[in-house]
Amino acid sequence: MSIKRDKWMQYRILKGTSSLAARLPETRLLKLNELAKQLHQYQSLVLKPRAGSFGRDILFITRDGANSYHIHSERKTVTMKDTERLLQWIGKETGNRGYVVQRRLQLAQIQHSPFDIRIMVQRRKGNASTWNVTGSYAKVAAKGYLITNVPSRIIPVPEALKLARLRDRSLIVKANRIALLAAQRLGGRFPKLRQVGFDIGIDRNRRIWIIEGNYQPDLQPFRLLKDSSMYHKIRWYQKH
Repeated sequence: MSIKRDKWMQYRILKGTSSLAARLPETRLLKLNELAKQLHQYQSLVLKPRAGSFGRDILFITRDGANSYHIHSERKTVTMKDTERLLQWIGKETGNRGYVVQRRLQLAQIQHSPFDIRIMVQRRKGNASTWNVTGSYAKVAAKGYLITNVPSRIIPVPEALKLARLRDRSLIVKANRIALLAAQRLGGRFPKLRQVGFDIGIDRNRRIWIIEGNYQPDLQPFRLLKDSSMYHKIRWYQKH
């Protein structure tokens, strides 16, 4: 099967493994006639294009009271006081593009900005090769943003956990293990897949979540770290 960038397909593949299902925020296809019910259930949702990348066109919707909503897109916030108007607005914004709806995670923060972790998992050429974690870093959202795709800082993961007052090194071990399991699952479906850059979130209760996996991850952030060894290791795996 060819490797296709599709958040809904990826969610269904990963959810098929019981050990990973509990690590995935509940995700559904966007259906406007179900959205009001979902907002009543979860209060805060994230809408993402199925084939989107780099955090483009992501919408955060939060219900404030019975029929009042805040929509956050990049650094802009719109408030609407009517459910029907909200649904019409979202229909216009999303158009005919496929979107998924996720329960919004309350990510741990560094100086009031959410952060998540990019974990790079790779394998050498040949279907029988073993998946390995080859690098990681933390992305801290820029001021005014709710997504980390527009980061203010790229920092080592241990430093991020310290700044977020999550002084538990076992979180790194657990996050790496979850990323490896997810890569094995995706690699079983896509035999030609050799790298995945997973966005891993840690919520305020220290629970680890798989936000999504990227099949063509940007390597530039690894070059911003003082330690260049991870970047060189990743490039080596790409060539071998």
